[in-house]
Amino acid sequence: MTKLEQLINELCPNGVEEKKLGDIATVSRGGNFQKKDYVENGVPCIHYGQIYTQYGLFVDKTISFISEEKASKQKKAVKNDVIMAVTSENIDDVCRCVAWLGDEAVAVSGHTAIIHHTINPKYLVYFLHSTMFYKQKTKLAHGTKVIEVTPDKLLDIMLPVPPAEVQSEIVRILDNFTELTAELTAELTARKKQYEHYTYQLLTFDDTVNTQKLRDLIDFRNGKGHEKDIVDDGKYIVVNSKFISTNGEVKKYSNKQICPLYIDDILMVMSDLPNGRALAKCYLVTEDDKYTLNQRIGAFHVKDESVIITKFLLYVLNRNHQLLRYDNGVDQTNLRKDDILDIMIPVPSIEEQKRIVAILDCFDTLCSDISAGLPAEIEARQKQYEYYRDKLLTFKEASV
Repeated sequence: MTKLEQLINELCPNGVEEKKLGDIATVSRGGNFQKKDYVENGVPCIHYGQIYTQYGLFVDKTISFISEEKASKQKKAVKNDVIMAVTSENIDDVCRCVAWLGDEAVAVSGHTAIIHHTINPKYLVYFLHSTMFYKQKTKLAHGTKVIEVTPDKLLDIMLPVPPAEVQSEIVRILDNFTELTAELTAELTARKKQYEHYTYQLLTFDDTVNTQKLRDLIDFRNGKGHEKDIVDDGKYIVVNSKFISTNGEVKKYSNKQICPLYIDDILMVMSDLPNGRALAKCYLVTEDDKYTLNQRIGAFHVKDESVIITKFLLYVLNRNHQLLRYDNGVDQTNLRKDDILDIMIPVPSIEEQKRIVAILDCFDTLCSDISAGLPAEIEARQKQYEYYRDKLLTFKEASV
């Protein structure tokens, strides 16, 4: 018998009561500070965008600060409070949250819910990332382009509340899973940064290399929304930001090809959350009549391959620094068509383009081969973690 099983048998042999979040917590909205309010030293603060991009499930130190004067007008979270981002581009990400474990009160931005509660903060955060919570939040979420969950609606969320000792043991088990996955992810991230560094070096040219505006090199198309046409197993893959950011791993389908795509179309994400990793990320179409283009995704097709090679342009455009400058780290970034088409593209000789493409293709293959086991292991660990998390958070319901 495991320690957890022993605790459950001793402390809650007749089951665990489910309670409304409102029975164990109060929920309030965050404040209204912006990135321009950041100072080098001051009161710690958390912006809702950072919950998606900068922090894990728990945090005790912030990367940002605001002045005492600005902080005096803000909503704050205290130690053990849970801070939740209540707006997102998609249902999967909305309601992502962190537990604030720092001793000092922290100022919290808008588009958030501050959950002040009476249970183990890590236990609560693990539950708020579980399948059980996901099923409930889908019923509360509203919106199309921006998905939102009204903070007050969270009070009706149901969750099991076992004795404190049981909560602590569940947290200990899940912390061990989380730590191992974090180590594997850090190693993979280091390899990706190395690849990005060498790519940047190869694509940096001196003033002797000719440059042209992107609009003079390509034909541009934009997508249209497919939200109402999504089906479980459609004929066409809907290319959205999630599809591109996962290199085609996460797919949605439609039987309507509203915006067809063709071989050698370069696709780019035109909208992403603050400091996200999808903005300006690109994907190359390798097959006709397979995809349909969603809104806020741009498609570029090279006009003349004797001027610029498609694969070379793909490498230049992917996470292009001229476009990433529009990400202010606070608000959702929406790249405009003209912002994209007016960037300057280096156009060396075709021979030089082929040389660079050959190097980057080999380097990409090498990195993929070296790290092939890591993504697979991370995915396996993540699935194992999610399985045991949901299992550990599932109890026999106490009889009334």
